[in-house]
Amino acid sequence: MASLANPERESCFSGAPLAAQDVARGVTRLFYRQDLFAICEVPLPNGRRADMMAICGKGMLTIVEIKVSRADLLGDHKWRDYLDYCDRFYWAVPAGFGIEPFAQPAFQPDCCGLIVADRYDAAVVREAPVRKLAGARRKAETLRFARRAARRLVGDIEPDLFGFS
Repeated sequence: MASLANPERESCFSGAPLAAQDVARGVTRLFYRQDLFAICEVPLPNGRRADMMAICGKGMLTIVEIKVSRADLLGDHKWRDYLDYCDRFYWAVPAGFGIEPFAQPAFQPDCCGLIVADRYDAAVVREAPVRKLAGARRKAETLRFARRAARRLVGDIEPDLFGFS
């Protein structure tokens, strides 16, 4: 239907391993119960792309970085670039991934939370500490989040606006 013609909706985890899609679904369900609403694959002003970004009723922004293999985790040196765009940062992994790598100093357990998820649910293993964004940054990121979410919805209603039929 219309959502297939929406390039923003289409790109959401397309081509990602099924395990990553399942983790995103579980995190989405967890966040829903916590009154957080997430969108996936969110470009950031610094050129990076967050796997998921969520906003709560108080306007706090949470970024989630999904990892489904140890090689992907250990090769990720860009994740610190996300910290300037959120109040909380979580790693999200599938069940059975093992949590020991996230205790290593390289993954800053003092500033990063950890979620274990499958396609049906998720659980917070370690809460992410809150590091409040500056007011100007919060306003800019909240506006970008709202406009991106609205653009994705508009693409579902009227896919021709994106040049697709």
